[in-house]
Amino acid sequence: MAANTIDEYIEGFPGEVQVKLVKIRELIQQLVPEALEVMSYGVPGFKLKKNLVSFAAFKNHTGLYPTPSAIEAFKKELSEYKTAPGTIQFPYSKPLPYDLIGRIVTFRVREVSA
Repeated sequence: MAANTIDEYIEGFPGEVQVKLVKIRELIQQLVPEALEVMSYGVPGFKLKKNLVSFAAFKNHTGLYPTPSAIEAFKKELSEYKTAPGTIQFPYSKPLPYDLIGRIVTFRVREVSA
């Protein structure tokens, strides 16, 4: 059954994955407290006027979905991660780069606020 809330979504994963998802969620909440939490296409996300960023958990990685423009803007810093248009994969074998995620979210806030 699909999760209806971000809490339900996070609860559906093992403890160590839940910790990563909660930290991403809290980081975004701290950076953009006015953003609205949403479930869209079955994954958690945030909106600020329009889609800001989404995130999700998979078998071997956490995915971040900040739009292609953000991935292009941080292309050099993201070179060690698998990316596709609109998608970044952070493997569970490496610590999550919270500073980088925060800068990407801040970039997106500037983009949607322009």
